Parts: sequence; structure tokens; C-alpha cells
Amino acid sequence: MSQRVVESNHNVTFDCKYHVVFCPKYRRKVLIPPIDARLKELFQLKSEELRAEIVEMEIMPDHVHLLIKCDPQFGIHRVVKHLKGFTSRILRGEYRQLTSRLPSLWTNSYFVATVGSVSLETVKQYIETQKER
Repeated sequence: MSQRVVESNHNVTFDCKYHVVFCPKYRRKVLIPPIDARLKELFQLKSEELRAEIVEMEIMPDHVHLLIKCDPQFGIHRVVKHLKGFTSRILRGEYRQLTSRLPSLWTNSYFVATVGSVSLETVKQYIETQKER
């Protein structure tokens, strides 16, 4: 069983992980070699700068899956916004084929879901039984 790692930013103690999925504009299959490998490098570089951790990632030709751990005060929305903006700017500069058919690399939308170390039922039960403790 894995150890639960809790972090702190002086104000909040947290363990927040998010599954994030997003696609290139028009769901074009442009995330192919060597772009996919470069994209992974850029995600790692920018996430370290943001003090977020990419726990896992996979690049498919037409979408990206990221498992991100980040400070809730910074926010997953800001992390995703920075990752998309940074990677779009760099990749479109390095790979001209990404500018010819796409007005921008990424769609504006994305999917996000929290990923917890305990189930929803466990948390609900914990809260419900507080007065019994």
C-alpha cells in the first residue's frame, strides 16, 4: 500500500490530485513523434516552475491525460492554463505544421476530476459520525 503524502504551503495542508484531459483544436491527431516527446518535456519543465507535480502522463495523438498534484490555493485551473499556454507557444514555434492548420494548439475546454486516496463513501461516513466520536 502506498504512503499518503500530505504537503503544506504554510496556510493549507493538502493532498490534491486531479485527472486532467484536453485535446488539440478540432481534435486533430497532431501529437505524434517527435512532438509527443517534446510535449512531455515541456509539461515537466513548466510543472516544476509552477511547483505542481505531474504524477503520471500519457500523450495520445488527439488528446492528453495528466495526473497532477497541485496546491489548491494556486488552483488546478491556473496550472492547466499555464501548461496549455506555455506548450502551445513553444511547440508552435518549433513545429511549423502546428500553425498551418490550427488557429491555436489547444481547445479552450478540458476535463478535470479529483482523485482521492479514500472513497466518497468513507469521507461521507467520517463526517456523519463526527458527533459520535
